[in-house]
Amino acid sequence: MNAILLALLTILVIRAFFFDAFTIPSASMEKSLLTGDYIFVSKLSYGPRLPITPLSFPFVHQKLPFTENTNSFLTWIKIPYLRLFGSPSIDRNDLVVFNYPMEQEYPVDQRIYYVKRCVGLAGDTLEVRNGQVYTNNIYSDVPEKLQFNYRVLCDRDTIQSDTLVKLGITEGGKLRNKGEYWLNLNLECAETIKHTPHVTSVQPMLEKKGTYSDYMFPANENFLWNVDFFGPLYIPKLGDSVKLTLGNLPLYERIIGVYEGNDLQVRNDSILINKVYSTSYKFKMNYFFMMGDNRHNSTDSRFWGFVPEDHIVGKSVGVILSIDKSNGTHFRSGRWFKGVK
Repeated sequence: MNAILLALLTILVIRAFFFDAFTIPSASMEKSLLTGDYIFVSKLSYGPRLPITPLSFPFVHQKLPFTENTNSFLTWIKIPYLRLFGSPSIDRNDLVVFNYPMEQEYPVDQRIYYVKRCVGLAGDTLEVRNGQVYTNNIYSDVPEKLQFNYRVLCDRDTIQSDTLVKLGITEGGKLRNKGEYWLNLNLECAETIKHTPHVTSVQPMLEKKGTYSDYMFPANENFLWNVDFFGPLYIPKLGDSVKLTLGNLPLYERIIGVYEGNDLQVRNDSILINKVYSTSYKFKMNYFFMMGDNRHNSTDSRFWGFVPEDHIVGKSVGVILSIDKSNGTHFRSGRWFKGVK
C-alpha cells in the first residue's frame, strides 16, 4: 500500500511540476498537431507554476467523474500566482499549452487547456495581413505550417475523394456553383491540388481589409478587424505603461478589470481605476498572443484577446501517440514519439 501511495505521489509531483500529457481535441493546429494527438508537455520549459487550487481530485479536471455539477477542486485554499524561475521565457512561434482565459467561472488552473502557437510576445506590436503575422512590422510567420480555406474550381462536378484522402484533407465541401468547392489546405496541399486533373483554379478565401467582424476582439466597431486583417495591436509587457483613452480602452479593459483585479469604471467620459481618475495604466504581468496554424478554423487570440502569463502551462515538445477516430479508430503509428515545432 505504501508503495502505491508513493508511486501516486510521485506521478502527481511529476505532472504538477515537470511534464504532463494532453489530447488535441480539434483541427485548429493542423497540420502541426492533429486531432487525436496525445502531446508531451514540458512544464520546465517556462518554469513550473505552483497549483492555484492545490486541493483537487487527482487526474481529473473541473468536474468529478460521473457528475455534471460537482467541482473536482476546493476553493477555500488558494495559492497566489507564483512561477518558479520567474516569468515564462517563451520564444516566438513556440507551441504553447495554456488555460483558456475566457472561462472565468473557474480558477485559472482549472480552466480548460488550449494549445496554440505563440505569435506575439510581451512588448511586441502585432498585425495580421492576408492571414499572416507581422510583429514589429517584420514578417514572422511560418508559412509552411499554415492552413487556410481555399476556393477550388473544377471543370467537372467532383473532386476525386482518393486525392483528398492521400493528402490528409479532412475539411471542405461544395459551394453554391457547379464545380466549386472549399477546401482547407496548407501550402503544399494547395500546390498539389493546383496540378490535379480537372482543377482550374485554387485561391485562398480571405476577408477584405477594413471589413468589420463583430465577433473579433475587442468587439468594438472602432476596430475594423477580421480573421485575415487584424491590428496593429500592442501586446502588454510587465512594467510598461500605456496611455488610456476611451478609444483604446476596449483593448485593455479586460486586463485592467479582470486579469489584474482592478475596479475599472467609466463615468462622464472619464476612466476611473480603483476610483482614481486615470489617463495611463502600468501592466502588472506579461501577455501573449496565440494563434492556430489552421487560420480559418481556430478560436484564438483574434477572438478573445491576450493570454496572461499566469495562464501559461507549458511547451508542447512532442507527440506520444496519435489516434484517428474520424473514420473508425486506428493508430497513426508514424506520429508516435515524434517531435513538434
